[in-house]
Amino acid sequence: MFKNILVPSDLTERNHKAMDIAVRMALESGAVVTLLHVIETIEEIDSEDFQKFYRQLGARAGRKLDKLLAEYSREGLRVEKQVLYGRRVYEILNFAVAHGVDLIIMRSHKLDPENVTEGWGTISFKVGVLSHCPVMLVK
Repeated sequence: MFKNILVPSDLTERNHKAMDIAVRMALESGAVVTLLHVIETIEEIDSEDFQKFYRQLGARAGRKLDKLLAEYSREGLRVEKQVLYGRRVYEILNFAVAHGVDLIIMRSHKLDPENVTEGWGTISFKVGVLSHCPVMLVK
């Protein structure tokens, strides 16, 4: 059913459940899974110091993604990694459209029933509302 699955990650353990689901689905359907990390950048600041800092963050993120992907290496599983720079929601949505993603699986946290409006600004909420393709939120 799904052939191109995107799993945005903040590089924490909390994302393992979303990755587990994506891998199971991919093994059954032959889909490609892309693990994506977006490094949030500060707009309108383009100094060399910031560029060096972002390159270091990107290298560290790449190593963490490699470590995570190693846990999921299985015969017949096609997994890719991607590190992008910019605004998280925009980059996730833009990547999904540009690469023909047909399912996004990402972690979401539980909302506080006393303060449900606070969860409306989360990355997962925004991606879920704005995405061109289905989004599976994993708790």
